[in-house]
Amino acid sequence: MTTVLVVDDQYLIRAGLVGLLNAAPGMEVVGEAEDGDEAVRIAAATRPDVILMDIRMPGTNGIQATERILAEAADPAPRILVLTTFDLDEYVYGALRAGASGFLLKDSGPERLLAAVAAVGGGDALFAPSVTRRLVEAFARQAAPAPGAEAPPGLAALTSREVEVLKLIAGGLSNLEIADRLYISEATVKTHLNRTMTKLALDSRAQAVVVAYETGLVTPGR
Repeated sequence: MTTVLVVDDQYLIRAGLVGLLNAAPGMEVVGEAEDGDEAVRIAAATRPDVILMDIRMPGTNGIQATERILAEAADPAPRILVLTTFDLDEYVYGALRAGASGFLLKDSGPERLLAAVAAVGGGDALFAPSVTRRLVEAFARQAAPAPGAEAPPGLAALTSREVEVLKLIAGGLSNLEIADRLYISEATVKTHLNRTMTKLALDSRAQAVVVAYETGLVTPGR
C-alpha cells in the first residue's frame, strides 16, 4: 500500500486528487492540506510514502514546504512529487533543488497521475532524464559559478568514476545508457550514483543534476 498526502490550496482540485487516489488499488490518502504549513505538520504526523505538492500556494509555498519536510523527516523520507502548470516553471527548478523527486503537470490525465505516484513511490524519478536536463539548463545559467571559482569540497570526495557518472546523468543519459557508454552494468551505475548522493548529502537524482550544473561540472548547453 502506497500512502499519499495531497497538498493543494484549491479545494476542488484537492478533492479530485483524493477521490482518484483512494479509488486506485494499492493507494491510500492519509491526509490532505491546503497550504505549506499544514503540509509540514501533516507529513510529520502521517509519514506518507508520497506527497503530491502544489508548488504555487499563498504563504509557505511548495518549495519551502518541500525543504522543511525533507529536513525534518525521519528515514525513509517521503518522495515529493510537485504539481505545476508549466514544465519550465522556475518554481519547479527550486523544488528539484530542494529535493523533490519529480514533477507532474496539472493537466495530466488520471492514468498518468496514478502511474506517477506509483513510480515515485517505488523510488524512481518521474520524468525522463532529458526533461531534467532541459529544466535544469533553463535556470542553472542564473546560478553559474564565477570564472575561477573553486568546486565545493564535496566534489573532491568523489572518485573519478563517480564524477564521470554524475556528468553523464547531468547530460541526460539514463542508467542503462550510462552503463552502455562506460561498459559497466546498470547495477554498478546505480551504486556509483547512490555513493555520490551520499557523499554530497543529496536526496534525489534531480538534485544531483542541479549540483552538476551549479558547480560548473557540466556547462549548460554542452
